[in-house]
Amino acid sequence: MVPLQALVRLTRIWNLMIIALAQYAAASLLISPDTWKDPRLALLVLSTVIIAAGGYSINDYYDIKIDLINKPDRVIVGKILSRRFVLLLHTVCSVSGVMIGFVLDWRIGIVNFLSAFFLWWYSNALKRLPFSGNFIVALLTGMAVIVVNMLYPPMVAVAWVYALFAFFMTLIREIIKDMEDLKGDDTFGCKTLPIIWGIRGSKLFVYLLLVIFFLAVIAIHMWVKQLPVPYFLGCLFLPMGIMIAWLIRADTKKDFHLLSQFCKIIMLVGIFSMAFV
Repeated sequence: MVPLQALVRLTRIWNLMIIALAQYAAASLLISPDTWKDPRLALLVLSTVIIAAGGYSINDYYDIKIDLINKPDRVIVGKILSRRFVLLLHTVCSVSGVMIGFVLDWRIGIVNFLSAFFLWWYSNALKRLPFSGNFIVALLTGMAVIVVNMLYPPMVAVAWVYALFAFFMTLIREIIKDMEDLKGDDTFGCKTLPIIWGIRGSKLFVYLLLVIFFLAVIAIHMWVKQLPVPYFLGCLFLPMGIMIAWLIRADTKKDFHLLSQFCKIIMLVGIFSMAFV
C-alpha cells in the first residue's frame, strides 16, 4: 500500500464524504436551496471534515496495540505512516479546523474547538470507558447538523430531527462497533458496554435507544412541527426495523461488522430523505 492510500484509509475518506454530504444536504434541503453555493458553507464543511480527519488520525495513533488484535491487516500507524507524521497531521487538521470556524463565527469556532478537544479526549481515554466515549462521538455527529443551522439562523425544527437521527444512529453504531471489537478491547483493559454488560445487555440497550428515538420523533411531529410521515417511515423507521431484526440474530464478529456498515447505509438513506421533507 502506498502512503497516499494509507492516508485515505487513515482519515476514513468515505466517512468524511458522508459528513460533507450531510452538511450540504442539511443546508440546501432543510434551510435554503441557495446555500449550496455560499462560500461560507464550503468553509464550514471544510472545517468539519478536517477536524474529523484529525480525530480519525489520533484515534488510530492511540489504538495501535488494540487494532493489532481487532484488525491486524488494517493497521497503518507505525507500519506505513510514522507515528510522528500522524500526530502532526492531527495537530494541523485540528488547529486549521478551529481557525476556520472562528473566521466564520465565534460560536462556530467554539463548537469546532470543543469538537477537536473531545475527539482527542475520546481517543486518549473516553473510548475505553463505558458509554461516555460513545456518547461524545454521537453528540459531535449530531452537532455537525446543528452547526449548519447556526450558520444560517433561525433554528429549523426539522434540522433538529435529523440531528437527533444522526446522534442516535451514531450512538448505536459505536456500541455495535464495541461489540465487534470486544476481544481486543478486553485484552487491553477497556471498559466498554459489551465488556461490562455483555452482548445481550448491550443489545437491549440499543433497543432502548431506538425506542427513545422513535418517541422523540413522534413528540416533535405532534407538538413542534408536522413531519412527512410516509418519508420518515420509509427512509428512517423501515431501515431501522431491518437493523433490529438483524441485530437480534447477530452473534459473531462478522455479524457486528456488517451491522456497523449497515448503519452507514441507514445514515445515507436518512440524508437522501431530506430531499422529500
